[in-house]
Amino acid sequence: MKMDVLLGLQWGDEGKGKIVDVLAPEYQIVARFQGGPNAGHTLEFDGIKHVLHQIPSGIFRSQILNIIGNGVVLDPIVLKKEIDGLGKFSIDYRKNLVISKKATIIIPSHKLLDAAMEQSKGDKKIGSTLKGIGPTYQDKIGRAALRVGDILSPDFKEKYQTLVAKHKTTLSFYNYPLDQLEEMEGQFFEAVEFFKTLNLIDSEYVVNKALAEEKKILAEGAQGSLLDIDFGSYPFVTSSSTMTAGACTGLGVAPSRIGEVFGIFKAYCTRVGSGPFPTELFDQTGEDMRKEGNEFGSTTGRPRRCGWLDLPALKYSIMINGVTQLFMMKADVLNIFEELEVCTHYEMPNGERIDQLSFEVSNMDVKPIYKKLKGWNCSLKDVRSYDEFPRELKDYVSFLEEELHVPIKLVSVGPDRVQTILR
Repeated sequence: MKMDVLLGLQWGDEGKGKIVDVLAPEYQIVARFQGGPNAGHTLEFDGIKHVLHQIPSGIFRSQILNIIGNGVVLDPIVLKKEIDGLGKFSIDYRKNLVISKKATIIIPSHKLLDAAMEQSKGDKKIGSTLKGIGPTYQDKIGRAALRVGDILSPDFKEKYQTLVAKHKTTLSFYNYPLDQLEEMEGQFFEAVEFFKTLNLIDSEYVVNKALAEEKKILAEGAQGSLLDIDFGSYPFVTSSSTMTAGACTGLGVAPSRIGEVFGIFKAYCTRVGSGPFPTELFDQTGEDMRKEGNEFGSTTGRPRRCGWLDLPALKYSIMINGVTQLFMMKADVLNIFEELEVCTHYEMPNGERIDQLSFEVSNMDVKPIYKKLKGWNCSLKDVRSYDEFPRELKDYVSFLEEELHVPIKLVSVGPDRVQTILR
């Protein structure tokens, strides 16, 4: 048995949570392999809308074990609130949720560091969610971080104070106030006590044992491929590996054990925060797209930048991840347009046309070259099969498959589970 991977191919917010929830009945385990509470996975079913930040999106399926892997950075305060929010669903989280002891912990001073470092950048801010993600990964790489297993140690508070003292030195350099810290610490240690009651495990053994027993596992990514720390639009990226390779290091699975790679993309593009976005629309079309798609961050509420689909960027993500199947999300957002545009090439400042997301594209202004396609300009609300698609939407799907050389196996035409069309 091999582990399947599901990840976003753009700048995040592609709709991964919904698809994990839809695919979940086919799997015994759903596992998160990277990111932290900066991720917001929105699920909608039975008239209920719920946003998950750290808990895997299989949690609403009672027969599925949900694993938070070692590659995740966890905020105990946020996790406790998330679990409390699941109370109304009668979910047995002590049975269905397990957490790697090797996952890294976000402590209150990480959030202060995040705010201080972002503030110091002035007009060159990267658009951090200020959840403490970057500083926590910095401490992980610097071998100074606390991990989930540490909370069970009798000298945990001593280790905590050592790390906080290091952070205070840095915060004094930024001249950043510490008056919030005491209140945040009270919430933190209360959440840590709750944390101790959860099922904390060596998850790499659980994952590999499950594969040996022929159980089906779905690895769930957070953010998107174009935010990857190595291959994204650096430095406007997240602090972890959002690629397929990150599922190996974030769960302790060998590359040879990777099976299907499901790549999710929107029928257009969005981005939150700063950084290059070649197809961004600054006109009424972009505003209409934002309004129709309700493009506001599920974690921060920030309005998302909107633009037409970018094929060179999508091809790049497909290549790096080894995508085997594509899932197209939010096709219904394009219902309102009589004509659609898709970026097929970039024009460089010297006039050269390229169709690759090169290092230079991420570091200079480029002009998108578009192909125009006819829109379907009708509602997809009641569509329940591919045969019911308007011809123009079928043409859009066919055009993308010809360009991307990977089959589009699923098209989402609305937020609910039933508005997910398999081909």
